[in-house]
Amino acid sequence: MIILEGLLAADNAVVMAVMVKHLPRVQQRKALFYGLLGAFVFRFAALFMITFLVDIWQIQALGAAYLLFISIKNIIDQRKNNHNDAKVKKGKQSGFWMTVLKVELADIAFALDSMLAAVALAVTLPEIGDFDIGGINGGQFSVMLLGGIIGLIIMRFAARQFVVLLEKYPTLETAAFLIVGWVGVKLVVLTLSHEKLQIIDTAFPHSTLWKSTFWIVLVGIALRGYLSGVRKVRKKRVG
Repeated sequence: MIILEGLLAADNAVVMAVMVKHLPRVQQRKALFYGLLGAFVFRFAALFMITFLVDIWQIQALGAAYLLFISIKNIIDQRKNNHNDAKVKKGKQSGFWMTVLKVELADIAFALDSMLAAVALAVTLPEIGDFDIGGINGGQFSVMLLGGIIGLIIMRFAARQFVVLLEKYPTLETAAFLIVGWVGVKLVVLTLSHEKLQIIDTAFPHSTLWKSTFWIVLVGIALRGYLSGVRKVRKKRVG
């Protein structure tokens, strides 16, 4: 559970870093602070409302649509900006509060994905105690809560470091938005397998095949982005 939350938190931290990196350093810190505050609120709200959220496939669909939208839009914008000069590129960047809004919306989508994944894992644990919290056994809920807190701590320390890393290896930005899109695909799979839709087998999102595929692709995207960035930095130094 802790490892799962840590990985999901790292994904969220990368997205936050990409979204705020165009801001001045002082505003970056403020935007990250608001983003982390939003992540804290949304995750704990989702934690207490998860039994309600799980029943509404439309919410999962909206989360998937938003993540896919920002992934595709930002990758397309990056390609367009490759043909423009720095002034044009800078002029297209969002202002401080619009950036904060985008970060918060991404936080909501990631919080939904994080909680759905946490619930799927927590319910496999043995029940502890005879009381429920938010429709989930108290012991299982406590494990989810601990995982969520540790995930937020990881996000707190990782977000700023990712901003620095993105400045050094710009190609990681494309990789980050590919990861966002891949998480969006994960929510699409969860939506299509929802018991009220059952377009695909409801057991598929929890299968070893899908879980292995998801993490292998995610790690592969991250490694390819990092190695590509390292190669470009080396070429510049040689040149």
